[in-house]
Amino acid sequence: MYLFRIFAAQTVSFNIIMDNKLFDFQINIDWNLINTISETDRFDSEWAVIERREVQSLKQLKTIASIRSAGASNRIEGNRMTDGEIDVLLKNMDITKLTDRDSQEVIGYFDTLDLIAENSENIAVTENNIRSLHNTLMKYSSRDEWHKGSYKTHNNAVEATFGDGTRQIIFRTTEAGFATEDAVRRLVVWYNAETEVHNLVKIAAFVYEFLSIHPFQDGNGRLSRLLSTLLLLKNGYKWIQYISFEHEIESRKSEYYRALRACQAQRPNEDISVWVRFFLGSLRNIQLQLMLKLEQSGAETKLSPREKTVLTLIQNYPGIKSGEISERLAIPKPTVKRILSGMVAKSLLEQHGNGKNTSYSAK
Repeated sequence: MYLFRIFAAQTVSFNIIMDNKLFDFQINIDWNLINTISETDRFDSEWAVIERREVQSLKQLKTIASIRSAGASNRIEGNRMTDGEIDVLLKNMDITKLTDRDSQEVIGYFDTLDLIAENSENIAVTENNIRSLHNTLMKYSSRDEWHKGSYKTHNNAVEATFGDGTRQIIFRTTEAGFATEDAVRRLVVWYNAETEVHNLVKIAAFVYEFLSIHPFQDGNGRLSRLLSTLLLLKNGYKWIQYISFEHEIESRKSEYYRALRACQAQRPNEDISVWVRFFLGSLRNIQLQLMLKLEQSGAETKLSPREKTVLTLIQNYPGIKSGEISERLAIPKPTVKRILSGMVAKSLLEQHGNGKNTSYSAK
């Protein structure tokens, strides 16, 4: 089977490697995956035009995406904060009052994501920078003070956290000590030297191996998603900062863990095709979501001031009910219901439940 480098343009050209080896892995590239890569790159080739045209909309989307990313990535690991609570925390942040672990984790993630967004071109893929990003991620967490920015000293495992708080071991990772140090060093050297494999496939493989090594005592899952954003930005996929990749993973959490487990169970020399398809499919999904959000932003410009106020409130407090909207904004309930109905019809809002339990969130 072949590995292809696909360059998106009006025509697609291929750089073919007569091998199905990738780093220490096996991988099978079928035509469905080739098509996903091609569509993803075609979108990217059009992005510069979209970015110039949608300047104002993208500013708002970036803010929303950052909040959703910080919330989703931490919730995957068991954090309980909602996006609405995170928005309030960020607007009223006092670092001296970050006493609970959930808040500490969210602010650390938000700061690291902001650092990556602002400095991606200058953050080389090195061991030192990976450890530095881990240090930033953990900097507010008093419980993690002892290990932040340092490789693990005790063996750990990939665990899934479920809604009821239970945890399940997915995979036992690289041994602590020299084995972990050597594994990270090999991964970084390979990533920086590899020039034949398509960047999206290379990024997917890097993230997979990082998760399999699990080099830090804690925070590996969160850091893997931050590294995904960093590598995508460094390879020119600038649109990633306007839509939450982390939220896509959260919404497909079971599939995410199944893909990891299916590949890691074969270790070593495993076939990671399932993971690569999941990773690239997730990127393609969020591209489509981003285009939908930009279309919705166009519809938002036509809203009345009152409608915009209602929409902003719902964006800040997903899951809010019509009665609470009426109370907060001092708008009569019948008017609120009419506004909500209109925005649902325009695909600006998503309605959950029915009757007294009906709630709303922004799409």
